[in-house]
This record gives sequence, C-alpha cells and structure tokens, in this order.
Amino acid sequence: MQERDHGGGLDAAIKRWGGTRTDWLDLSTGINPTPYPLPEFKAHCWGALPDKAAERALLDAARKFWNVPDEAEILAAPGASSLIARMPMLFEHGTVDIPKPTYNEHAAAFAAQGWNESTSSQVRVLVHPNNPTGQLWSRDDLNAPVIVIDESFCDVTPDHSMISEAGKPGRIILKSFGKFWGLAGLRLGFLIAEPKIIAKMRDMIGPWAVSGPALDVGTRALLDHDWAEETRINLRKDAARLDGLMTKATAELEGGCDLFRLYKVDNAQNWHDRFAEHKILTRIFPYSDTFIRLGFPPQNGWEQLINCLDT
Repeated sequence: MQERDHGGGLDAAIKRWGGTRTDWLDLSTGINPTPYPLPEFKAHCWGALPDKAAERALLDAARKFWNVPDEAEILAAPGASSLIARMPMLFEHGTVDIPKPTYNEHAAAFAAQGWNESTSSQVRVLVHPNNPTGQLWSRDDLNAPVIVIDESFCDVTPDHSMISEAGKPGRIILKSFGKFWGLAGLRLGFLIAEPKIIAKMRDMIGPWAVSGPALDVGTRALLDHDWAEETRINLRKDAARLDGLMTKATAELEGGCDLFRLYKVDNAQNWHDRFAEHKILTRIFPYSDTFIRLGFPPQNGWEQLINCLDT
C-alpha cells in the first residue's frame, strides 16, 4: 500500500510540541478558515433517515451552483474521499496516469485495487487546480478515454471549472464541499458524470449515504451565491496577504490557489519546526526538501503568524 501523507494531525503536533488545541493554528490543510454559518437544525435532521425530498433539494442546488449540464447526473456522498476510494471500481482493471506531484489519495486508491501507473493509460486523473502546486489544466490535457477531474479546490476559481465536460462519455468531475465552505467535518462531496457512471457509484455507496444535517447545510450553502462571491473576494485578499508575509521572510512563491499557498524555502523541515514551536502547523512533503504549504489563518490568527515570522 502506498504511503499516505496528509495535512492535519494536530493531536500528534500537540504531543510533540505541547499546548492545547486552542493554542494552535492549523494551516496544514486547504480549508476555508471562515466557514459557512451553521443553522439551527430541526429535530428530524438528527432523528429520521434522510428523505428523498431533502436529497433532491441538495442536488438541485448543486446543479444550479455549478451549472451542471442537463445530460450529467449528480451523486452526493459522505465526502469526496469516499468517492476517490471507490473510483477504480468503476472501470475495468488496467493502468492509470496520475501526474505528480498531486493529492496522493488518488494513487493510493488505484494501487489498493491492483492498478499500475503509466503515462499512457485508459484512465487519467487530474486535480484541478492541483494540490499542492495550484496548476490549472486545460482541455488539451483531457487526452485519455476516461478523465477524472478532481475539482475539490476549484470553487475559488469557478471560471476555470471543466464542468461543461460532465455528462460526456468518460468525463467525471469530483467536487468537495468541505474545503471552500470550510466545513470539512460535515463530510460531503459530489460526483458529476454521465448517468451510467452515477448509477454504478450509487450502488457502491448505498442508500442514505449523506446525513440529514449535511443535506440541510449543503442545500443552504449552495443556494447562497452571495456568500460564495464574497468569500472568493476575501480568500483572494488572504492569499495576497500571506504571500506578502512569506516573501518578506525570504520564502519564494511556488504556486497554490486561493485556499492554500505553496512556497519554496531553503529547508522545509526547519521552517515546519520553527512554525510548530510557535504552535502553527504547516504542511511539508516527503518528495521535497524545499516545499512548504500553508493554508490561511482565521482573522483572529494572523497576529500569531506575524509574530512567528518576525522572530
């Protein structure tokens, strides 16, 4: 099984460097630090099985928010990761092309099903924008019979979405709710593709896959287009602010998007440890000694980051 490294892991950081969760800034993930406001849940959201009307409302809101083509169908699931883990089972066993570096769960999922990687393959996986580099792919890159386009971070750059490809044979779009809306704990993701692909995945994840509270919050958020637009503006400002602080501290901007930034530094481990000593968790990578990735702090966390960089 391929080794998987992730952001998060705050408990391990606390064990090593001390403090409590309230002392720490977790900048190791690309999750919006200002989440969509949660409503007061009605009792049936918790006490009853999710009903079809609530699921339909969520899917209708998703179709409108992402401008999903009429020929494509949408499936809601308990997080994009649950879809990624099952993705290889949608196709006949073969080889897959996953350009590196990128989010490692895709390779791990295919490896777990016995697939090998090759640059000439029947299936190609593109993370768009890429994590951690922020690279945006083009339609010229859709050069395999089956293309999985992971748009988990694309809600900050909707003009670059390839959603118009959804519904075409062999074109599959993944969406993550938790990152842009800042509610990763809700566990909500979407698969958008031609009907036969959706039918196969629906059979795999089973009924009542998405909880009642997730259906409720997801629908409200996807209908709130004003919140989404204001959030894009604020995240863009946060990205520029973080770039200014990091480049002043001698880091070089390497890439990223408006949910995380990737920098090149002289020694990523040293930078990571320096941040941790100030109770700030960052992300470094096993394949690079110089890459460090940071998400954005909440508004009340910028001073802690500035104080660290000034020391």
